[in-house]
Amino acid sequence: MNEESIKSLLASVASGRTGVESALKKLKSLPYEELEYATVDTHRALRQGHPEVIYGEGKTVAQITGIVSGMVKRKENELVTRLDATKAKQLKRKFPKAKYNATARTLFIKSHPIKINGRGTVLIVSAGTSDIPVAEEAAVTAECMGNKVERLFDVGVAGLHRLLSKHKSLTEANVLVVVAGMEGALPSVVAGLVARPVVAVPTSVGYGANLGGLTTMLAMLNSCASGVSVVNIDNGFGAAYVASLINKK
Repeated sequence: MNEESIKSLLASVASGRTGVESALKKLKSLPYEELEYATVDTHRALRQGHPEVIYGEGKTVAQITGIVSGMVKRKENELVTRLDATKAKQLKRKFPKAKYNATARTLFIKSHPIKINGRGTVLIVSAGTSDIPVAEEAAVTAECMGNKVERLFDVGVAGLHRLLSKHKSLTEANVLVVVAGMEGALPSVVAGLVARPVVAVPTSVGYGANLGGLTTMLAMLNSCASGVSVVNIDNGFGAAYVASLINKK
């Protein structure tokens, strides 16, 4: 239940269209709903502005179905991340309107239109094509959270002219999410060009000394450019969430 639905319910009670007992019944599921395998935070949209997001890895289709069903019943938009194609196919049978993004490994079930609540554009930048799955997870998350999103992919430092040719997009964005593997230099370069927050996402893309993204993350944490914040390795979702909070009206 989000802020708008609470206001609508209270207005309905005040006007006499909804009885007190009926309203009480609707509010009883706040602040959480207990399932056999999960305690669903139904209060999160009201508290934080966005409903609980389901992390798909490690959960069965039945478990995801149970959680999503409860949220959809409350007219919440629901995002599932890190979902493989096999599970997604089964879930789409149960939720035909769900939209699966195979690159991002996300499933989005829209119960109501997404209201744009961002002050400006969130620009998602990837260093290489191999970083796109993490970048696309960030893009989908930011869109689901009500942001206008633009994508700028494969503009890493190995060919810096590709990035510089997009200077207008970089400077006009309100927040930038920069996704890179290997040596992780791109966020520093971008932050040196713009007067906007840069959320850096290290990826596990790279050869042996990349150490599964650890080298990249440490390089980003040691950025010489001001205005760079770093999230965990491959965490496109987390980066987009931070960017959305920064961009919110």
